Amino acid sequence: MATEPPWEEIPHTADWSIRVRGADRRALFENAARGMISLLERPQTDRPSIERRFSLQAHDDETLLVDWLTELVYLLEEEGLVFNEISVEQAVDHALDARISGRPGGRYGKHIKAVTYHLLEIREVTGGFETTLVFDV
Repeated sequence: MATEPPWEEIPHTADWSIRVRGADRRALFENAARGMISLLERPQTDRPSIERRFSLQAHDDETLLVDWLTELVYLLEEEGLVFNEISVEQAVDHALDARISGRPGGRYGKHIKAVTYHLLEIREVTGGFETTLVFDV
């Protein structure tokens, strides 16, 4: 698993899709966020950086992952936040604590409408966890 990238874009007929890997759930959730953002054209902004903290809970890890990425999509779309740092500090027992920092004011050339549940299943694999994410664009 160490030689595989933490995420990779995979072909999908109408939407965007990525396969994400992580040594543990924390790394999986962090890599999912970074992978999602890698699909977008990254705008430039020179505004001061701001920090946001997240504490989320859900009834299962798949819902938690969708909720986490949906929060980031909201910040991308509503505030044009250009992420400098994404740090998932904890992801255990269907709960997540994370910190992000970024600069507001960027406008992305590509947009994600929604994080979907299509094909979503977090699987334990040799060396950690893996999932496939599909984004409605």
